[in-house]
Amino acid sequence: MAEASGANGNHGVALDVKDEDLSHKDVKNAESKTISDTSGFLFTVPFMQKLVAEMAGTYYLIFAGVGSVVINAARDNIITFPGTSVVWGLAAMVVVYSVGHISGAHLNPAITIAFATCKRFPWKQVPAYISAQVLGSTLASGTLRLLFQDHFAGPLPHGSDVQSLALEFIITFYLMFVICGVATDNRAIGELAGLAVGATVIVNVMIAGPISGGSMSPAGRLGPAIVSSNYKSLWVYILGPTAGAISGAWVYDIIRFTDKPLREVLKSGSFLKDSAPVNSN
Repeated sequence: MAEASGANGNHGVALDVKDEDLSHKDVKNAESKTISDTSGFLFTVPFMQKLVAEMAGTYYLIFAGVGSVVINAARDNIITFPGTSVVWGLAAMVVVYSVGHISGAHLNPAITIAFATCKRFPWKQVPAYISAQVLGSTLASGTLRLLFQDHFAGPLPHGSDVQSLALEFIITFYLMFVICGVATDNRAIGELAGLAVGATVIVNVMIAGPISGGSMSPAGRLGPAIVSSNYKSLWVYILGPTAGAISGAWVYDIIRFTDKPLREVLKSGSFLKDSAPVNSN
């Protein structure tokens, strides 16, 4: 769900050179090698570790969040709706701090796609990330299905599909906007990324939960759909969050600070890249 970069590892390549005697040529070679390693689509051990982190993180997020909803319904609102909202936010925060430094803690196909459209994540790695996220969601939904067979472990519209679509677009837009602000901007305090993302999830679920379920993730709906064979309004939870995340990422990249002239920004498309100045010795 969150790109725990900035302080925890950017999706854009961050080359930290501390040796002042390193030549400019060596820096270019090292940077070129780093870019090649992160943009290639090879099932290396580090990349497999990222996929496992995405799967495990998504599993925990769905198991905790959807599990709180299912238990609340099965036990006469013992957790309450505000309680389920807090569970979603805390679960997101915990996973961001747990695996953010390994995989970026996307946990959400919409976030992965949004980062790819802004050139902050390699397109070649998108299918593998999405597969890991959907697998984690499906396994979590299957676990809840085994434990609570009479309850559907997934969000459904409690109104019109259009209403839920609009809500999913808006809340995912602001989730992605916050993620870009706290986790990809070098001026932000990266250590607080998990808190900011968790708080945003709590607010979003409080707002949209009674209407759309506050999914913000195609995987959060697709996993339960696969387990329960219930594909009602599935398109709402694929289109809404994906479009919202892409829009949020692009809007933040457009307003991201840059000290370059407007003509140069528009010509080079540098508003899609991290524009923080690099100090060279």
